[in-house]
Amino acid sequence: MISVHPLEDSRISNTLARFEGADEIPLSIFVTEFPRGDGPPLHIHPYAEIFLVESGAVAFRIEGEATEVTEVAAGNLVIVPADTRHKFEGVSDEVNRVVSIHPSAHVVQENLE
Repeated sequence: MISVHPLEDSRISNTLARFEGADEIPLSIFVTEFPRGDGPPLHIHPYAEIFLVESGAVAFRIEGEATEVTEVAAGNLVIVPADTRHKFEGVSDEVNRVVSIHPSAHVVQENLE
Protein backbone atom coordinates (compact mmCIF):
# COMPACT_ATOMS: atom_id res chain seq x y z
CA MET A 1 0.00 0.00 0.00
CA ILE A 2 1.31 3.45 -0.87
CA SER A 3 1.06 6.48 1.36
CA VAL A 4 0.35 9.97 0.08
CA HIS A 5 1.66 13.05 1.87
CA PRO A 6 0.37 16.43 0.65
CA LEU A 7 3.27 18.85 0.38
CA GLU A 8 1.18 21.52 2.12
CA ASP A 9 1.03 19.30 5.23
CA SER A 10 4.84 19.49 5.38
CA ARG A 11 5.03 23.27 5.05
CA ILE A 12 6.88 24.97 7.91
CA SER A 13 6.91 28.47 6.38
CA ASN A 14 5.80 30.30 3.22
CA THR A 15 9.08 29.34 1.55
CA LEU A 16 9.87 25.92 3.03
CA ALA A 17 8.34 22.45 3.27
CA ARG A 18 10.12 19.59 5.05
CA PHE A 19 9.20 15.90 4.91
CA GLU A 20 11.01 13.38 7.09
CA GLY A 21 10.56 9.73 6.18
CA ALA A 22 10.88 8.55 9.80
CA ASP A 23 9.89 4.86 10.04
CA GLU A 24 8.39 4.82 6.54
CA ILE A 25 11.45 5.50 4.36
CA PRO A 26 15.07 6.41 5.12
CA LEU A 27 14.87 9.70 3.17
CA SER A 28 13.93 13.27 3.98
CA ILE A 29 13.32 16.20 1.64
CA PHE A 30 13.15 19.96 1.69
CA VAL A 31 11.22 21.91 -0.95
CA THR A 32 12.27 25.56 -0.93
CA GLU A 33 10.92 28.47 -2.97
CA PHE A 34 12.60 31.81 -2.49
CA PRO A 35 13.36 35.14 -4.18
CA ARG A 36 16.68 36.47 -5.46
CA GLY A 37 19.20 36.87 -2.64
CA ASP A 38 17.40 34.53 -0.23
CA GLY A 39 18.15 30.96 0.79
CA PRO A 40 19.15 28.88 3.82
CA PRO A 41 22.05 29.84 6.11
CA LEU A 42 25.47 28.20 5.96
CA HIS A 43 25.05 24.68 7.35
CA ILE A 44 26.45 21.16 7.38
CA HIS A 45 25.10 17.57 7.34
CA PRO A 46 26.87 14.29 8.27
CA TYR A 47 25.70 12.78 4.95
CA ALA A 48 25.80 13.75 1.27
CA GLU A 49 22.86 15.74 -0.07
CA ILE A 50 21.45 15.96 -3.59
CA PHE A 51 19.62 19.01 -4.92
CA LEU A 52 17.31 19.43 -7.90
CA VAL A 53 17.08 23.02 -9.10
CA GLU A 54 13.53 23.04 -10.48
CA SER A 55 13.15 26.70 -11.42
CA GLY A 56 15.21 29.86 -11.47
CA ALA A 57 18.94 29.74 -10.81
CA VAL A 58 20.82 29.21 -7.58
CA ALA A 59 24.35 30.06 -6.43
CA PHE A 60 25.79 27.24 -4.31
CA ARG A 61 28.54 28.31 -1.90
CA ILE A 62 30.82 25.53 -0.65
CA GLU A 63 33.32 26.34 2.10
CA GLY A 64 36.44 24.30 2.63
CA GLU A 65 40.12 25.00 2.07
CA ALA A 66 38.86 27.51 -0.49
CA THR A 67 35.39 28.93 -0.95
CA GLU A 68 33.73 27.82 -4.17
CA VAL A 69 30.62 29.45 -5.65
CA THR A 70 28.85 27.72 -8.53
CA GLU A 71 25.76 29.11 -10.25
CA VAL A 72 23.33 26.36 -11.25
CA ALA A 73 20.35 26.85 -13.59
CA ALA A 74 17.02 25.01 -13.45
CA GLY A 75 17.10 21.44 -14.72
CA ASN A 76 20.34 20.48 -12.99
CA LEU A 77 21.26 18.24 -10.08
CA VAL A 78 23.91 19.17 -7.51
CA ILE A 79 25.57 16.77 -5.07
CA VAL A 80 27.21 18.17 -1.94
CA PRO A 81 29.46 15.68 -0.11
CA ALA A 82 28.96 14.77 3.55
CA ASP A 83 30.44 17.11 6.17
CA THR A 84 30.69 19.99 3.67
CA ARG A 85 29.82 23.51 4.80
CA HIS A 86 27.34 24.88 2.24
CA LYS A 87 24.55 27.31 1.51
CA PHE A 88 22.70 28.52 -1.56
CA GLU A 89 20.73 31.56 -2.63
CA GLY A 90 18.50 32.53 -5.50
CA VAL A 91 20.12 34.48 -8.33
CA SER A 92 17.12 34.63 -10.66
CA ASP A 93 14.30 37.16 -10.66
CA GLU A 94 11.78 34.33 -11.05
CA VAL A 95 10.89 32.03 -8.15
CA ASN A 96 13.89 29.87 -7.32
CA ARG A 97 12.65 26.38 -6.41
CA VAL A 98 15.00 23.74 -5.08
CA VAL A 99 14.28 20.22 -3.83
CA SER A 100 16.95 18.72 -1.59
CA ILE A 101 17.06 15.04 -0.72
CA HIS A 102 18.67 13.76 2.46
CA PRO A 103 19.52 10.04 2.74
CA SER A 104 18.28 9.97 6.33
CA ALA A 105 14.93 9.25 7.98
CA HIS A 106 15.37 12.53 9.88
CA VAL A 107 17.12 15.72 8.82
CA VAL A 108 20.42 16.15 10.66
CA GLN A 109 21.63 19.71 10.17
CA GLU A 110 23.87 22.11 12.05
CA ASN A 111 23.36 25.76 11.11
CA LEU A 112 26.64 27.70 11.15
CA GLU A 113 25.27 31.24 10.72
